[in-house]
Amino acid sequence: MDLSITVNGMKFPNPFLLGSGPPGTNARVIAKSYDAGWGGAVAKTVSLESAKVINVVPRYGKLKSRETGQVIGFENIELISDRPIEVWLQEFREIKREYPNHILIASIMEEYDKERWQELTRMVQETGVDGFELNFSCPHGMPERKMGSAMGEHPDLITEVTSWVTEVSRVPVWAKMTPNITNIVEPSMAAVKGGANGISAINTILSVIGVDLKTLRPKPTVEGYSVPGGYSAQAVKPIALRMVMQLGLALPKEGSISGIGGVEHSEDAIEFMLLGASTVQICTGVMLHGVKIIDELCGGLERFMQDKGFSSVQEIVGKSLGFFSTHKNLVDLMKEAKRTKAGEGSRDNEWAEKSITDKTEELTSL
Repeated sequence: MDLSITVNGMKFPNPFLLGSGPPGTNARVIAKSYDAGWGGAVAKTVSLESAKVINVVPRYGKLKSRETGQVIGFENIELISDRPIEVWLQEFREIKREYPNHILIASIMEEYDKERWQELTRMVQETGVDGFELNFSCPHGMPERKMGSAMGEHPDLITEVTSWVTEVSRVPVWAKMTPNITNIVEPSMAAVKGGANGISAINTILSVIGVDLKTLRPKPTVEGYSVPGGYSAQAVKPIALRMVMQLGLALPKEGSISGIGGVEHSEDAIEFMLLGASTVQICTGVMLHGVKIIDELCGGLERFMQDKGFSSVQEIVGKSLGFFSTHKNLVDLMKEAKRTKAGEGSRDNEWAEKSITDKTEELTSL
């Protein structure tokens, strides 16, 4: 079955991309992902001056299920790439020479300076990359340089900086948005106003993964200290789905969405697509389970399409958006279905007469 999809003029062999981060940290790991069957990759974010980027060890933290020990949440305090831009430019050329049919998107981030953004865009563009992803969303590390989410929290800055890039870019431009705001639609629309062809959402959620009760130190602990970091893995998926849904309903028809957040299985990815994502990026899932998860992603998508009668991946995109409504409309629909007694009144006595857990289960969707 054909799993390809064309988004903003870029033809992906399948809709699954490595998300920007450690899985795309250099040409060798990106090549491994292409060999494994991934449809594309967003490389680790690059900037003009790698010398200013200094990572720490340790820089990851895990939140595990109390029952099974499975990793359900993951925090990182990792910065953008610390490799020289000259090295990246050479590796971008090598990747496109060896894998011309696989999509390579360069993630770029710079300070609030038009010359720097446009210089970086021109340099990277000349290597033959297929598109750009503007990192307006890294939640930690360089706020003093007005980079990442420190820029992405301000719609006016997003419009301005996006326009700087689109002014010189000859390839599609996506803007990667931060979830650490009240309304993701506003800054996303600001990016579209600046000329962005698509939106990537979401980046990680600013968090503290925990505190070591033996040492009283927050995690991950670096020489006794820590900083808030970016939260990812399966625990963030409901938040990411909500934001992708909001974008799916709000963005203009020509604007694409690349969904990100807690994807580890094909079912996760399909949910994002049903809510408006044309492509789905996976970063933490690859870090925890390896690049071979692409086999299950593609296999699961094929089975879903066969079961539901979809003849193309594009048919899935946004299919469930029409089923979102208002609470008032839900009440009206319930009454029309002659279920008027359901939900009416406070029913305080029922909570008193039954155990809280039993009543909770009774009111939970299957």
